Amino acid sequence: MYLNDYCENIEGSLLWHFDSEQVLVQPWGDNSLRVRVVPNGDIIAHDYALLKPEEQSNAQIEVTADGAKITNGRMTATIENIDPLFTGRQKETGRLAFYKDGQKILEEIGFGGRLKLKARRFEPLAGSYKLTMTFRSDPKEHIYGMGQYQDGLFDLKGNSRELSQRNTQASVPFYYSSQNYGFLWNNPAVGEVHFDQTQTQWVAEETDQLDYWITGAEDPAGVLKQYTAVTGRVPEMPEHGYGLWQSRMRYYNQEQVVSVAEKYHQLGIPLDVMIIDFFHWPKQGDYRFDKRFFPDMPAMTKRLKELGVKLMVSVWPQVDTQSENFDDFRRDGLLVKNNAGIPIQMDFEGNVRFLDFTNPKTQKRLWEVIKKNYQDDGVELFWLDEAEPEYTVYDYKNYHYYLGNVEQIGNIYPFYYSKTFYDGMKSQGDSKIMNLVRCAWAGSQRFGALVWSGDVRSDFHAFKQQIVAGLQMGMAGLPWWTTDTGGFHGGDVRTDSFKELLIRWFQFSTFSPVLRLHGERLPFKDVSAPDGSYALHTGADDELWSFGEQVYGILSKFVQLREALRPYLHDVMAEAHQDGAPVMRPLFYEYPDDSQSWNIKDEYLLGSELLVCPVVEAKATSRKVYLPAGSNWQSLADGKEYEGGKEYQISSPLDTLPVFTQTDNYAQLAYLSQFL
Repeated sequence: MYLNDYCENIEGSLLWHFDSEQVLVQPWGDNSLRVRVVPNGDIIAHDYALLKPEEQSNAQIEVTADGAKITNGRMTATIENIDPLFTGRQKETGRLAFYKDGQKILEEIGFGGRLKLKARRFEPLAGSYKLTMTFRSDPKEHIYGMGQYQDGLFDLKGNSRELSQRNTQASVPFYYSSQNYGFLWNNPAVGEVHFDQTQTQWVAEETDQLDYWITGAEDPAGVLKQYTAVTGRVPEMPEHGYGLWQSRMRYYNQEQVVSVAEKYHQLGIPLDVMIIDFFHWPKQGDYRFDKRFFPDMPAMTKRLKELGVKLMVSVWPQVDTQSENFDDFRRDGLLVKNNAGIPIQMDFEGNVRFLDFTNPKTQKRLWEVIKKNYQDDGVELFWLDEAEPEYTVYDYKNYHYYLGNVEQIGNIYPFYYSKTFYDGMKSQGDSKIMNLVRCAWAGSQRFGALVWSGDVRSDFHAFKQQIVAGLQMGMAGLPWWTTDTGGFHGGDVRTDSFKELLIRWFQFSTFSPVLRLHGERLPFKDVSAPDGSYALHTGADDELWSFGEQVYGILSKFVQLREALRPYLHDVMAEAHQDGAPVMRPLFYEYPDDSQSWNIKDEYLLGSELLVCPVVEAKATSRKVYLPAGSNWQSLADGKEYEGGKEYQISSPLDTLPVFTQTDNYAQLAYLSQFL
């Protein structure tokens, strides 16, 4: 039924149309609206990150002579229908504004008089558009989320973000505003976003339509709960996710793996997961163990199970032109295409092309190979490396996926990479699925994605940035996150400076979602095959006992602390699974009424009850700590009580770090003091 000359009620959604442009505003989850716009033709049906709502919301639609509005719970969108002609000059028409509980929170920019601005600008390309979407925003708001970047920026207001996937960068286009709304740019195109003081502008370099989702709630927890209800939540965390994961670059033979696991067992140090890194295969894309180094996989996995250790193996999406699978994958169209030039997309240890996980046939075929060559021999967990994927040259225009050009669709690649393994493992009866992955997009969390921060440097500067990266990932809806403890590049195990860094980083990782030791330690060691032929080098030893007695004593103490945290972490992980709550939480998440909490980026809450303050400066034996207002706090190290709303200088010798809890919780958590 037509409501006026511009608006139409389509099964409880609002469709506005004028001069071939269509705007569809739909209720999509509690207190939430989805907006799609096309400049010509019909609205396109792809949903990308969004799941279909379980129940259709009862939205209210009202119409006036000048426009219409649609209300879904706390959220309302208005759209103006103003005569496009006024004394011969074009005026704005179809302008959207959004309200939470009756208060305007975001609106499209207006025509701007003589400025002749356009909020929704579709620049024609060959069969698609370059899209620029500009909103007027509140200059006083704070903005958080958007995934993982390595610049240490916390409040993103006044800053910009590249929307593309790179090694150490995971672009997740969802932000939380201090006005208690959340916004998802449901568009996997390469582009950028600018959170200017008075405007927010999104750019997609190539796309077929405008698509975004907005929600409003009472507090940060409500926003995250509503967002993850429509993009998915992490599965229940499996028990092996709570303990120590041992890795290095790289265990290159079967004897190493078993001997390390056995030594942990002999020392009485609990070990949950052993990880075999890359180039355990003959050629990239073979997806099997090299029998010259791993001659009896069933025997190895059987021994690890006897020790209570699960095995994780690295999988890369690269297929070498010399791989036994290359010709078949290429013939069946399962590889990423080049639009021009020689079809080689990375040249690390071979000339390779990437698997195209946006193609359902690729997903099915790869899992068949993985199950046969790994899972059937006892491998239970998978490390999905190179998930951006990491092109030698990030020339996004030159690559094409099954779903479209990389400029148009590229950011969704890690989403389908995780989905491939999630679907495969689920088909084998696994329900608590967790796979390590180096990149993610909105919605990746529902496929059991444990994202790690990539190949970061081994120094205190990079370490400090990881705290911010973890907090922003949690606020973008991905609560499972970890790092290479100690950093990946440049850590020399012979130096006292690296040992200090490793201890401080390990302390932080103990209070992270997953405790995982990994890195490419110096000095390197050459490796040869039994016949003397070349094999990729390995780094120095990276086990708890590899750095001397002092380091071993501290690290092993923190492993015991991690074990003692299991009951508490069970409750925290249950919140992530049930409500989408971050595991690592910014202070404002629990203390939004404390204005100071919106600016603290080197402290965080693990769950709701533990305030963790990592030591992030070299040679520091104390640090400043801010304790949020509204509570009294007690140190878990010595039981000393502090008044909230103040800053303190806290002693932090090398063998400990400041951890606090509210005084009301101290009795339940005081048992942790024996480890601090």
